[in-house]
Amino acid sequence: MKTAILLMGHGSRVAEANDALHAIAAMVRQQGYEIVEVAFREQHAPNIQKGIDACVAQGAERVLLYPYFLFAGAHVLEDLPAEMEEARQRHPGVEMLMGQPLGTHPKLGEIVCERIREALG
Repeated sequence: MKTAILLMGHGSRVAEANDALHAIAAMVRQQGYEIVEVAFREQHAPNIQKGIDACVAQGAERVLLYPYFLFAGAHVLEDLPAEMEEARQRHPGVEMLMGQPLGTHPKLGEIVCERIREALG
């Protein structure tokens, strides 16, 4: 089954903020995932629906919608599942799954400590 990964971010009017998600997508591709797309909830294109459509257009039979959000707030708990349901209506033969946000993973603690050390010099 051909699987696509759709990395979903909030989106920003600041282009550099959106570029970070594209950099993460490139890192995910390097891990061996063939179809990796980026979409944004607000402020920037492509939107979630266009991101899902791009995955399906590349032959995805399954799409993992991954919320690149720190915690499960309103977007993750309400808005993104509604986006997924809308896409299911348009692509009834495609399996769609929602991943969990970054949360409190131990590696995030390591990254925070690394950034603290950098800031303290």
